[in-house]
Amino acid sequence: MQYIQFGSKKIEFTLTFVDRKSLGITITPDMEVIVKAPLNTPLDKINEKVRIKAPWIIKQQNFFLGFYPKTPARKYVSGESHLYLGRHYQLKISIGKKNDVKYKGRFIEVITKDKKNVKQLLKDWYRVKAKEKFAEIAEPHLQRFKKYNAEPKGLFIQEMKTRWGSCTSKGKIILNPELIKASKQCIEYVVIHELCHLIHHDHTQKFIDLQTKEMPDWQKWKNKLENLLA
Repeated sequence: MQYIQFGSKKIEFTLTFVDRKSLGITITPDMEVIVKAPLNTPLDKINEKVRIKAPWIIKQQNFFLGFYPKTPARKYVSGESHLYLGRHYQLKISIGKKNDVKYKGRFIEVITKDKKNVKQLLKDWYRVKAKEKFAEIAEPHLQRFKKYNAEPKGLFIQEMKTRWGSCTSKGKIILNPELIKASKQCIEYVVIHELCHLIHHDHTQKFIDLQTKEMPDWQKWKNKLENLLA
């Protein structure tokens, strides 16, 4: 692992030497910086190139940071605040003969035989709601993107530690169930972002232009998503 110092920020990068004519820098969705340099390129020349590209590298890392779930740890006790579709609900735990979760008014009530089950019951409830609501929210956008001859192979839910959504090379769109805690507009932003990846695989200017065309205020909802679940 190599690194350069850019002001107060340390930029680490993985360096590999390959048979190519020019030096290339890639930022992965996990914010890893990968540098591929021509064979026998001096290290000081590589470092200088990375330093020149540092503002762009930081900008790309910050872009991906918006897809990092940052929901803090919960204790799962009565009175605690929990999010659902962008709104705060007060957790209410009741002891009963059967396990159930329901929300009404400003409460999410978990009924359980054993309080040790509260966390899992709420997690399962969120997942069921995610499956239902994501499909409902995504549908009009899926239809709209058909004009670009872009149609995903399917919409899937999968827990991801570092991302809100992804688009696989086979055209599958995957959404993090934790996203159900964000507002409808935030969910739409992630859906549209991943749909744009069906057309443009990298975050090029063409990708940004398409995303802006389909959701002019995407930056607003990206920022809200970053702040809401912090």
